[in-house]
Amino acid sequence: MIAIAFKDSPQQKKPQREFPKQDVPLAKQISARIQATGPITVASYMKEILTNPSGGYYMSKDVFGREGDFITSPEVGQIFGEMVAIWILTEWRKIGSPNPLQLVELGPGRGTLAQDILRVLTQLGLSSPDLSVHLVEISPFMCQAQANRLCFTHDEVTDPQSNHHYAGETLSGVKIFWYRSLEDVPRNFSIFYAHEFFDALPVHKLERKDGIWREVLVDLDPGKDDTFRFVMSRAETPASKVFSQLSGQFADQRDHIEFSLDALNVINQMADRLEENGGFSLIMDYGHNGDKSDTFRAFRQHQLHNPLENPGQADLTADVDFKQLKFAAEKSHKVITFGPIFQADFLQRLGSDVRLKVLLENAKGDQKTDLETGYNLLTHPDKMGHRFKFFAIFPRVLESILQKFPLSGFTQ
Repeated sequence: MIAIAFKDSPQQKKPQREFPKQDVPLAKQISARIQATGPITVASYMKEILTNPSGGYYMSKDVFGREGDFITSPEVGQIFGEMVAIWILTEWRKIGSPNPLQLVELGPGRGTLAQDILRVLTQLGLSSPDLSVHLVEISPFMCQAQANRLCFTHDEVTDPQSNHHYAGETLSGVKIFWYRSLEDVPRNFSIFYAHEFFDALPVHKLERKDGIWREVLVDLDPGKDDTFRFVMSRAETPASKVFSQLSGQFADQRDHIEFSLDALNVINQMADRLEENGGFSLIMDYGHNGDKSDTFRAFRQHQLHNPLENPGQADLTADVDFKQLKFAAEKSHKVITFGPIFQADFLQRLGSDVRLKVLLENAKGDQKTDLETGYNLLTHPDKMGHRFKFFAIFPRVLESILQKFPLSGFTQ
């Protein structure tokens, strides 16, 4: 059996600056690091680009929506969040409606999905103190944006002994807490959900040359100031060593693969909590089931962008490999997984077509056009409908219940 250190993921610890917080362009900071220590992994590069406190992509601006660099399913229309809320409520009631209920969202974006879910749940009778919301977010800017959207009152928590750093309350009295790490969230019965969270976790890029896995690194481009290029590692790296041991689980016929240790760590923590404390998880992201390669890329203003240019000004992402997530969840935990399935199938099995019809009956003029356009974007196979996948994790102790009452959204 291969031992993997899943605990204490660098991505999930409270953020630590790798560079002093100062007014120095991110490209120069990364360039100085490479000059001092040599080429860095794509995972290290990606982490700096996205979360560096002094210039990281997510740390100081709103990158979501039509004015940002990408748009997410919850931003397209309310139907998406409503169907997710119905799924959460259905599965929670199926197992006896355990109280109190913690909703835990990883990477909440603008807070749109949480807002839609809370609206549905409170309309259907869930309220404080039975319900609380726990958001894992490392960006101070996005924490503030989420609080402004979700809360009637909110404020920073200054107590150094507190696990959460921000807290608020909705108009209906539901308490919301913010954390920098999943490890800080109270270990109680929880329903976890994550939308476009795993695609932003740093990935290692590996290529197989003559039967040997080598890691792709980021180096300086000779003769050009603060510009970068990809190079192949000359020797084994920690990531290539781990992956070589696991390649039989993931690689199949692929010679180029992305491998996220952070994603495996998060899934491991989540599965551990489900096994010990109860609950279930829903992961929504674009990705594949272990059959794609070389998906690392950048987006700027809704267009593909060179990931090595303009560091901090474009979103870096890689398709989620759900085969890797399934392996991490099931390897050493008593959990069962479902999916991945297409987003369109999930939404339509939960009644999104019926919900659209009701909304159209009460809409006028441009509202109808917006509803139809948005729904087409969410469900059309050539758009988000097949691009995005849904993946669920449940503790194995619930297997008999799920056999008797099949998982909604995942079965016909």
